[in-house]
Amino acid sequence: MEAQHHHGKPQAEGEWSTGFCDCFSDCKNCCITCWCPCITFGQVAEIVDQGSTTCGTAGALYTLISCFTGCGCLYSCFYRGKMRAQYNIGGSDCGDCLKHFFCELCALTQQYRELKNRGYDMKLGWAGNAQLQQNQGVAMGAPVFQGGMTR
Repeated sequence: MEAQHHHGKPQAEGEWSTGFCDCFSDCKNCCITCWCPCITFGQVAEIVDQGSTTCGTAGALYTLISCFTGCGCLYSCFYRGKMRAQYNIGGSDCGDCLKHFFCELCALTQQYRELKNRGYDMKLGWAGNAQLQQNQGVAMGAPVFQGGMTR
């Protein structure tokens, strides 16, 4: 089992848990994002959309937009704004667009680290994380009722 290290600081209201240029604090994700950003984007989009968009669908759409227009950063920029709104992280739409336009890889890895530091296991996706939380609730002693009264 792989040890997980959380290098991020605790989330203060309105702040990211890691810096924009802290890409190498998670070298594995940094390498994946460098060679195939559609994977990281897909994972982020699935969690941000709370499972309504799958990782594969978001990643494929990102790839198509990037290949045909060269502007996948505009699509991913939208998710940065959506994520900031969900977690009340400071910033602006203009800043989001500039970050994604000039350093797409740093922006994607920061979003990935943010979700990871907020407790999501990015490999599991939205459904896997929901199932994990449900199972942890049962393991923590939630009452289990066998059978019931019959007449």
